Parts: sequence; C-alpha cells; structure tokens
Amino acid sequence: MNSDHSYQALRPVKAAPGVLVHPAADRRLATEHWLLSTLPAPGRAQARLEWEQHDVAMLPLGALFSAVRFPGRLVAALTVGAEPSQLDSFLVEALDGGPVICDPHHERYYAIVHASMPTTWHDAVDEWRTSDVDCLGRGSYLGIPRPDIVGATRSRATYWSVPMDSAAMLCRPLTVARLIAAGRHCLAAEPDA
Repeated sequence: MNSDHSYQALRPVKAAPGVLVHPAADRRLATEHWLLSTLPAPGRAQARLEWEQHDVAMLPLGALFSAVRFPGRLVAALTVGAEPSQLDSFLVEALDGGPVICDPHHERYYAIVHASMPTTWHDAVDEWRTSDVDCLGRGSYLGIPRPDIVGATRSRATYWSVPMDSAAMLCRPLTVARLIAAGRHCLAAEPDA
C-alpha cells in the first residue's frame, strides 16, 4: 500500500448488552468482500489489484447496490458558507451515515443505495435529471474506492466521503430524496438560478 493513504476510523457501533460487535478491521474486510461479490470470481482478483494499484476499481451496479449521482453544487447550496472540507461532515449527518463516494475532480457525489432504487424511484429520478441528478443501476459501472480510502487528497480521483460502516449498510432512499429536494429548493432560490 502507498504510504500517503489516510485511514479514518469507522464510527463506533452502538450495541445492546450481549450483542457481538465486530472490530473495524473485520467490518472493513466484510465490506470489501461484499463489494467485490458484485463480480464473478475471476474479476474479484482483478478488482483487488486495481484497488491496490489505483485505490479504485470499476464495479457493476444494480445487483447488490445502485448509486444516486448528484452535483457538488447541490450540497454546497445546502451548506452556504461552508468550506469544501466541511461538506463530508455535512453528508454524514444529512444521510444518517449512509455511504457516499466523492469524485472531487468532477465535483460529484454518489450516494450508495439499494439496488432497486432506480426502478422504484423512476418518476422522481426523471424530475431530478434537470438538476444533474441521476440514479445509476443495472448496466452501469462505478469507480468504487477501496473501503479505507477516505478523505480528499490532490492525487485521489475518488474517495469515500462517508465510509461504508459495514457490508450492505446503505443510504436510505427517502433520506437521499429529501437531501436532493432540499438542495434543489436552495438552488432554485439562488438569485442567478
């Protein structure tokens, strides 16, 4: 691994007495296996190699998870006056810790959601497209950072803005829809909109 990787601790897990809690390393490994299970066995080794060499691997969407892509300006509209470094913290709160990938070069975010969202939210997605929001599912691929790639650096093409805490822990569609609706409302209220 490169020495310039920053490692962010996963948020603590709240559990009732007597509930087994897995350490962060176990959860991260389970998350890696879950993400890679979107590929047939031969493709998993290639994706691991891509993660090791480039910190990102192209994974297919629509089987285990999908992604809602939204522009950085939508998040910025909700956080007027916030520094770019504060947007990740905002998304942790706004999406209740649901996983989000950031592509800082194209100023886009990808909320990781259940695989069925592109189908079940079809009408809303059609309306969202006017704001450069789209729901990517079956037939699409997304550059997924290795689970420990968090935080922006100049050399990173993508990173986890909000890390995936555990395998299959995804953003709730209604929470994502509310974020998009609020962002669109703020953008529409801007004087130059």
